[in-house]
Amino acid sequence: MKVALEGKRALVTGAAQGIGEAIAHALAANGARVAYADINGELAQQTAAKVEGAMAVTMDITKKDSVDRGVGAVVEELGGIDILVNNAGVNTAKHRVNIDKFPLEEWQRIVDVDLTGTYLATQAVAKAMIAHGAGGRIVNIASSLGIVPVRLQCAFIAAKGGLVHLTKGTAIELAPHNILVNCVAPGSTLTAGTKGLYYGENASERERAERLLSHVPLGRPGTCEETAHAVLFFCAPESGYITGQILAVDGGWTAGGFFRDF
Repeated sequence: MKVALEGKRALVTGAAQGIGEAIAHALAANGARVAYADINGELAQQTAAKVEGAMAVTMDITKKDSVDRGVGAVVEELGGIDILVNNAGVNTAKHRVNIDKFPLEEWQRIVDVDLTGTYLATQAVAKAMIAHGAGGRIVNIASSLGIVPVRLQCAFIAAKGGLVHLTKGTAIELAPHNILVNCVAPGSTLTAGTKGLYYGENASERERAERLLSHVPLGRPGTCEETAHAVLFFCAPESGYITGQILAVDGGWTAGGFFRDF
């Protein structure tokens, strides 16, 4: 997918690997100068080094001071920020239990990254965008489970559901500044992590993945690049009248694929 992003400056959180890496690479391939932000600064540096003109930023999005320093460094280096992609996120594999057994510390960890982290990054970048006066684009990466909840993931579905409404509320607030805020909600996506857990030949949860995919109309996981293309759509100049929207990239799952045998 090709869009005209020449001269744009982008910050992507959680950009060292996976979906974030694909998004950052796609923005760079379409002309943007990209800051690869990640809590793993060394890995972010290695990933950013693959792209001419890119920079790496060590950023813990759960810490306001870290976010403010990181955003300040990007603004100083690139001269501003036109695009923010709030991609950084976590889930739990160990604690797939009912809410009465779900540990508070795991709840806090997930909500801190997936929801509070997006709030902190959006707040810092929105201030910079408003001060610059040229508008901007903010794209949040939620999840199809933020649209349709499932069992045994109370923290993740709460955080991602909150992110869906944070997107809409922020879009209303920032529209007078011509800052458009939208959300991409991926379904099950093929990454290095999910390949080892679900989709590889020797994956430990392969049977569970097969049950999941039986409810996905397209019958396969998505790719990181397919999520990146959805982000590019929201960043494109042609999308200048779209804000507050949620785009599911989930092979049709939220369209009702999970009820196909009803």
